[in-house]
Amino acid sequence: MHKTLIVTNDFPPRPGGIQAFLHNMALRLDPDRVVVYASTWKHGREGAEATAAFDAEQPFTVVRDRTAMLLPTPRVTGRATALLREHGCTSVWFGAAAPLGLMAPALRRAGARRLVATTHGHEAGWAQLPAARQLLRRIGDGTDTITYLGEYTRSRIAEALSPEAAGRMVQLPPGVDEKVFHPASGGDAVRERLGLKDRPVVVCVSRLVPRKGQDTLIRAMPAILREVPDAVLLIVGGGPYEGELRKLAASTGAGASVRFTGAVPWSELPAHYGAGDVFAMPCRTRRGGLDVEGLGIVYLEASATGLPVVAGDSGGAPDAVLDGETGWVVRGGSAEESAERISVLLKDAELRRRMGERGRQWVEEKWRWDLLAERLKTLL
Repeated sequence: MHKTLIVTNDFPPRPGGIQAFLHNMALRLDPDRVVVYASTWKHGREGAEATAAFDAEQPFTVVRDRTAMLLPTPRVTGRATALLREHGCTSVWFGAAAPLGLMAPALRRAGARRLVATTHGHEAGWAQLPAARQLLRRIGDGTDTITYLGEYTRSRIAEALSPEAAGRMVQLPPGVDEKVFHPASGGDAVRERLGLKDRPVVVCVSRLVPRKGQDTLIRAMPAILREVPDAVLLIVGGGPYEGELRKLAASTGAGASVRFTGAVPWSELPAHYGAGDVFAMPCRTRRGGLDVEGLGIVYLEASATGLPVVAGDSGGAPDAVLDGETGWVVRGGSAEESAERISVLLKDAELRRRMGERGRQWVEEKWRWDLLAERLKTLL
């Protein structure tokens, strides 16, 4: 029986978008044909208990390494090859190509017939660094397929690969659960609880870090309020940038129109998207291209919820928007462009409806998890 060994550092209960991507894909494979080899998140009693409880709930086998970060060392490579043989796996999926894909030749010698390595945003940064480019080239030559999120990441990573490996690249982005993210997700209840029932709401759902552009939205608020005086910016999520963002909101004079929810449980995120009239995250590229948006699944989750989106132009973020149809792409960091596009949407209910409906349709056509899982099954 064909079985797949998934080798990854990115797996729940460790939080994050890549972790959710890997888990959602794994759940859509035949559980009798999947074995996950993952690192351990949070050592200590509390972390061990959380990890053990999570692993026990999974329909497939999860094997944890003692380390918090798997690296392609002789010990880890030996453990992976032993698991491949023990469970009779014939294919391997590296949850993140760099650096785990360097184990591919050893796993092929151990009996793996298909090796797939998935790239995310950070490999696009690796492709700009000479030493890392060489490692990516080795990974490309050692695997059967390298997957990519969108055209931006494909073009950057392909430059580091051999022509043969670049020609074998296949798109495999994360998906959206259209049954979870939908227009009736509970947004009205969130608005009422926050006292926003009758106010136009711009919502941003993301981790609070400089790349995401919540500061750009705050700087855009004075101009938005001149056009839509009762508008409010709802910033959903937690992160290290929160203190700076709160200070910025107070200094702009728009503090009363900026609300912070802090971190929100994943189960409540669909309702928080639904609390908005417009979704906006004007992300920007930082650190000379090393800190870049890989795709921006939040735009697609917002589209599935029926919202028009305003996205920044960082990296692959434009791949998650049909510009002019499901929303607009603006220059990352431009408060002026963000304010102009958001104001137009807040003042035009018919435009919001049309873009929101088109976004929902696009997600159902292209971005559903079941469609993307079938693509992964074919690759494996």
